[in-house]
Amino acid sequence: MSLSQDRLREALGRATDTEQAILGAGALGSVAELFDEMFGNQPAAIVADENTLGVAGETARRGLESRGHQVETYVFPGHPVLHADYENIEALVGWLREREAVPVAVGGGTINDIAKRAAFECERGYMTLATAASVDGYTSFGAAITRNGFKQTMECGAPRAVLADLEILANAPPELTAAGYADLLAKITAGADWILADVLEVEPIAPDVWSLVQGPLREATARPDDLYTGDLSAIERLTEGLLMSGLAMQAAGSSRPASGAEHQFSHLWEMEGLGREPQGDEPPLSHGFKVGLGTVSIAALYERLLDRDLGGLNVAELTRAWPSWSEVERRIRSSFAPDLEDQVVEQSHPKYLERPQLSKRLALIRERWPELRRRAGEQLLPAAQVRSQLRAAGCPTTPAEIGLSSEELKATYRRAQMIRPRYTILDLLNETGLLDRCVAELFNPGGFWAQA
Repeated sequence: MSLSQDRLREALGRATDTEQAILGAGALGSVAELFDEMFGNQPAAIVADENTLGVAGETARRGLESRGHQVETYVFPGHPVLHADYENIEALVGWLREREAVPVAVGGGTINDIAKRAAFECERGYMTLATAASVDGYTSFGAAITRNGFKQTMECGAPRAVLADLEILANAPPELTAAGYADLLAKITAGADWILADVLEVEPIAPDVWSLVQGPLREATARPDDLYTGDLSAIERLTEGLLMSGLAMQAAGSSRPASGAEHQFSHLWEMEGLGREPQGDEPPLSHGFKVGLGTVSIAALYERLLDRDLGGLNVAELTRAWPSWSEVERRIRSSFAPDLEDQVVEQSHPKYLERPQLSKRLALIRERWPELRRRAGEQLLPAAQVRSQLRAAGCPTTPAEIGLSSEELKATYRRAQMIRPRYTILDLLNETGLLDRCVAELFNPGGFWAQA
């Protein structure tokens, strides 16, 4: 058994939904055996698009049929680019409800999310056959779905089993592998945000869950150049890291192990339709590429934070200057379009602190600043190194490359703080009155983004 398979087996023991994961060269040949192990002699439904059907779907169908399974296929068009829109889920749900078949999702993140939610609505298990190392969502619960114009994470369980054939993954379009690399490298800053929440007693770190993500992370992200050339061992490390990340989210019952402020950047751009390819609307910019730019942005912000000494915070002065919730709500409503403002208010309210609570939080920041600074500093990479590694993998690293202006990126730092209840560096800087100042330093002459 390979080291990757050994690590995956350990992680599966902590997962809630996924019972088996096979990663290796030639793994596609095990699809029928894996299906039998998970679902017995039930019929199967291959869910693919026209592209992934040819890449792996037809081989999977033949393998299942050779073991006596009844197999049908549901194929989405290959063009235009498939989106994880709720209308596609409704179409698949209607088709599945006329059958008793177990869905087998053959594709990347979009196909997986569509099949995942459809299986949930049909109250049946499913399995995934990954065709690209592009997301950590293969083994995570929940699906990122656009419904009524809003991108949201919809409830649904993770697959019972995942199969990832390295030879197929290595031949996927390079931009898909690059997106997966960006999504995995984001665990560097997401981990730093969890450290903040742990030190400040907001959300304690679960050591066993932490190790699932952070244990293989440095090795999995160490060879971005080799990923771009399709090196099998580098693809294996990346895919292992992505699968482990999803399993960690299962174990935690939360996306906290894999998502921090860098994901809030991406969520904001997705909510507002920002961040598309500069040359047009198709294909839409991948989640991973948006997260990658978010990771550079947050790594640079951490440098501005850790360059300061918060051991001398004036708690009384900061508490007096703290806005009321009604003032915060007005600021939110003036910062977002009418079709988003209620949603943002709902998300932001749970983490708002009244002044007595803020005073305690600030005192804790002041008291524990040496520990916080040390632990976050040990976790992080320099922003310039993050940018360099992303570039080596083929990822965009400047706002212009994803169709954003410098001003839109600058505004994102403040606005992203509002859209989710999760505690991150954006909240710490907001509570200490330093957020706008630190962001300005990044864009001033000589600052990180001015140089970039």
